Amino acid sequence: MILTGDIRTVDLPVERFRTCVTSPPYWQLRDYGVGVGQQIGLDETLDEYVAELVGVFRRVRQALTEDGTLWLNLGDSYASNRSYQVTDTKHVDVGNSRGMTVPDGLKPKDLVGIPWRVAFALQQDGWYLRSDIIWAKRNPMPESVMDRPTRAHEYVFLLSKAERYFYDQEAIAEQAVGAVASNSFERSERISGGLGAGLSERWDPGNRAIRNRRDVWTILTEPFPEAHFAVMPTRLAELCVLAGSERGDFVLDPFCGAGTTGLVALRHGREFLGVELNPAFVALANRRLAEVEVAML
Repeated sequence: MILTGDIRTVDLPVERFRTCVTSPPYWQLRDYGVGVGQQIGLDETLDEYVAELVGVFRRVRQALTEDGTLWLNLGDSYASNRSYQVTDTKHVDVGNSRGMTVPDGLKPKDLVGIPWRVAFALQQDGWYLRSDIIWAKRNPMPESVMDRPTRAHEYVFLLSKAERYFYDQEAIAEQAVGAVASNSFERSERISGGLGAGLSERWDPGNRAIRNRRDVWTILTEPFPEAHFAVMPTRLAELCVLAGSERGDFVLDPFCGAGTTGLVALRHGREFLGVELNPAFVALANRRLAEVEVAML
């Protein structure tokens, strides 16, 4: 189900959701067409943007079960002074209906560090900051810059409500490489680096070498022709949903957009609630979710 509304005011059930997988609007990058004063992302200052997200995820924390997790995807941007407008067209990563002013304490061309500013603010607000995952993009958008590398990654932060929380290591285990031995015990020992290493890498009954998933996830971006904004890749959402929930659990996305988190949640037998401010995006997401439900009949 998807609710049309502002996550800052929508009523959420208490301790209902096992996990939240979401990608909020990035700061000063897009106008999503619902009014500058109504949407998070076009906040006048960086501090206001961070504070808005802290408030949103404080409400999300109340809606999570005690062992719940938050998987938060955020990209960064560069500081600049610009008063001009850039048309926000399909597959364009920058541009909004208003200008940008360099935040206090930064200089033009500085990397703002938005993901870490938000992550540290959430940590300060009570979240457990458990992992910074690098989403390495195999097909990043080209940039015309000549004085720095082209950006080809974003962050996904794993945060938890409590010290102990649900995390399905097995569901997202990955194939181990480079291990050869004569029997299962030796294979397990050699892959993990010895018994003292905790045996996080081993051979499963099917004789496949598997290991605990690393914190760099190489995943292709996925263009979606029906949306004028970048959508979260289904594989990225899938890893988060599988690690953070079990079949039958409730999954939340407070910035639903095109509904990718819901799409993945339904495919894997979860219940889903999304919240989205723009009615046009709600209609788009509902169409995608309906297709999944029909396919599962």
